[in-house]
Order: sequence, then structure tokens, then C-alpha cells
Amino acid sequence: MTSERVAAAGQIKLVLFDMDNVLCLYDRMARAAYLARLAGTTTDRVYEAIWGSGFEFLGDRGALDDADYLRGFCELLGYPLTLQEWLQARRHSMTPDTAILEIVGDLKRSVDVAVLTNNITLVANHIDVLFPELRPLFGWKIFAAAQFKVAKPDPDCYRLCLQALQVPPADVLFVDDHPANVAGAREAGLFAHHHTTAEALRQALVQHGIA
Repeated sequence: MTSERVAAAGQIKLVLFDMDNVLCLYDRMARAAYLARLAGTTTDRVYEAIWGSGFEFLGDRGALDDADYLRGFCELLGYPLTLQEWLQARRHSMTPDTAILEIVGDLKRSVDVAVLTNNITLVANHIDVLFPELRPLFGWKIFAAAQFKVAKPDPDCYRLCLQALQVPPADVLFVDDHPANVAGAREAGLFAHHHTTAEALRQALVQHGIA
């Protein structure tokens, strides 16, 4: 926490969370393996086709709409993947982090909470299937970067999200496991915490005066 700019007491009105590897543990290789079994190919081939090629990031930053994304996904996979199968593979790779979700539940007593994840809009639109634990905690405040047509760590991603939430950057603490995304949030004027463990997050919240 020594390099982390700390908010004044009472300044933070919203804590904005990344999803993958913050609110849940996300195993990309497990997802690739699940897809490989469906397509009758290898995990390495699926991983290279979807992530190694940069295709998934096109979805994250909104360069593809949902239909084009699924069509391209099927072409790269070499298999006519249905939406239901796509959702099953994504959910298979996600394990809720109960310790972090408990922290979110506690936070809701004093500040607002929201989610900003680098993902295609399919993720936000089907979050009740993929991660049903989120809706009771975050309500409608679950955003995929793709809906803003820009992804983290671009500062505009955070700014557009906060415009939708109608909260100024100086009133927000952002939590993400990627240092680059933390840096992008700070550039956009948010306070930010690099997530490592639940205990470190609790300490950061105390130092920001919101726990």
C-alpha cells in the first residue's frame, strides 16, 4: 500500500470491481479444455485460436457485436458452437471467490458497488447464468467494457463507465488484479488497488476509510 494514493475519510462513494480473478477465480485453460472437448481438438489449438490470435480482445473492446463474435468464435474453433455451449464453457471456468463476495456484501452497507469487466457484452447480458451470485450484490451495475467500445486499461473505459453510473472519478476506488488496469484507472482519476488477496483488499479498504 505504500505506493497507493489514499482517499480522504468519507471521500469514496463507489467501489468498482473487476470480475475475473477478483470476484471469481477464472481458469482460461479450463475453458479452453472444455471447448476443445466439444470441438474434438486440443486445448492448445483452442487457446491459440481464441486468445493467442487476439480475437477475444476484439470482443472485449466492442469491435465485434455479439452475433459477429459468436460467428467468428465458431469459425476459429472449427465447430458450430451454440450460445448455450459458449455459456456453459464460460461458466465452467469461473469459481466464485466467497471471501471477496463477503467483502462486497459488507461494503454495501456504506458505499455503492459496481462491476467493470473486460468482456464481450454476452457476459454482462447473461451474468445471471454465468455468475448468479453477482446480481444480489450489484443489481444492474454490472458492465462489460465492450458496451463502451473500449477496454481497460484505456482511461476512457473507466470514464465512460462512471458516466453511466453518474459518479465522478475522484469518488471511486477501483479494484483489479492486472497492474496495467490499475494504472489506467489512476490515469482516469480514480483511486485504485491492485488486488492480490482478500486480506490485502480488506486492509486497503480500511486505509481508504470505507471498511
